[in-house]
Amino acid sequence: MRVVIADDVMLVRSGLARLLTDAGVDVVGEAADGQQLLRIVERAHPDVAVVDIRMPPTHTDEGLLAARTIRRSHPTTAVVLLSQYLQVRYAERLLADHPGGLGYLLKERVSDIAVLVDALRRVAEGECVVDPTIVARLMRRRRPESPLGRLTDREHDVLGLLAQGRSNAGIAAELGISERTVEAACAQVFRKLDLEQSPDLNRRVLAVLTLLRS
Repeated sequence: MRVVIADDVMLVRSGLARLLTDAGVDVVGEAADGQQLLRIVERAHPDVAVVDIRMPPTHTDEGLLAARTIRRSHPTTAVVLLSQYLQVRYAERLLADHPGGLGYLLKERVSDIAVLVDALRRVAEGECVVDPTIVARLMRRRRPESPLGRLTDREHDVLGLLAQGRSNAGIAAELGISERTVEAACAQVFRKLDLEQSPDLNRRVLAVLTLLRS
């Protein structure tokens, strides 16, 4: 897997590159700002770009804007956004345009490099991965008119783990149930959220997008 890293703090950028390289990931470029990131993506065509949301010049959402440009102009390059702060609206904006091949993790999460490598693999395969802390906050925000109100507690649990990028086997292990039960719960989640099966749509991704919007 070929990855580019964008973070304006050199020590963070280089440290993350070293950790990923040691984990067997091919780091093909490092960028200190959004414009440099876009140039590297144009040249190297990485599988995934790991991008800090806050970069120069304003340190607000330059990384988010660069990520949206990458997904629009280079759809084969997935993106994992890293943030020091818990901001659900960033995840909402990111997934609203291109819900597949995207991830949003808090920086504290990548101290476990295995978590980041797993997220990179999943987004490269077209899935979306949302930080568990964000998922937990979203699951507590149950609005009366939300379609999530149709779900049982078990189905809520399954949807929350789907949003974290867990596989059916991973969900089964976490909840102590069989994969067959997970498959049945997923089917119910999709049905209750009015997500019809289609060869052109990833219902797991669309279910997570529904969670973010609810």
